Amino acid sequence: MSTTLDPELLGAHVFRGMGFEACTAPSLATMDAWRDSPYRAVGIYIGGRARSCAQPRLTRSWVREVTDMGWDLLPIWVGSQSPCASGAHQRKFPISAAHADSQGATEAQQAVRAASALGILRNSPVYLDMESYDTRTARCADPVLDFTQSWSRTMRARGYFPGFYSSSEAGIRQIETAREDGYLDLPDVLWFARWNESSSLFDEPALPEDVWEPHRRIHQYVGDTQESYDGYSLSIDRDEVDAPVAIVG
Repeated sequence: MSTTLDPELLGAHVFRGMGFEACTAPSLATMDAWRDSPYRAVGIYIGGRARSCAQPRLTRSWVREVTDMGWDLLPIWVGSQSPCASGAHQRKFPISAAHADSQGATEAQQAVRAASALGILRNSPVYLDMESYDTRTARCADPVLDFTQSWSRTMRARGYFPGFYSSSEAGIRQIETAREDGYLDLPDVLWFARWNESSSLFDEPALPEDVWEPHRRIHQYVGDTQESYDGYSLSIDRDEVDAPVAIVG
């Protein structure tokens, strides 16, 4: 898909505004209280073998009730990671260089099943979470690109928008370089992490302003911050969003 085609024309539901993620899906009481916050979208970690937090509340009922409160959802899949991931936890779940293509397809199918089980319908996005990694050598970077292309192809074939989250200086820069080099089967939306306190979507050095738009960008601009509304506190990452969100049925 072109990185300049409006996803709304393809059936996406787009949210524009502030969002956040918490590692574990918050309680319904917290989500209700946080309607007094500036946020209206929330990232939810729907699965993946490298997901680090348990999700005791994340059910189809939770998704429906939170959506009925007026929240938009950003489904996130924490699948296999670069063999050279920066984090010790992520290095336990490496992409296989020899099987990156089949691994990406399999995990995309798993992500679709997980989204569907939560009542997240076709024309929704699922954002592949690729944590920071060393991009300087082919051994580290090539499996990520192969995996992501296969994951994106499969997600798209199943009727979902493939998104991609990573550090601006790692996965985001690699995917943008791949686009510049003419690679196909790249994600539809980029969710870039640059913790610079500025919520701008278009002042990102790794991304030219004339691509990955319209409605194809999320900027995670603050991480690991504590906030409280109406007595309910969470540790969150903050995002500026102009991108597809879940369609819930």
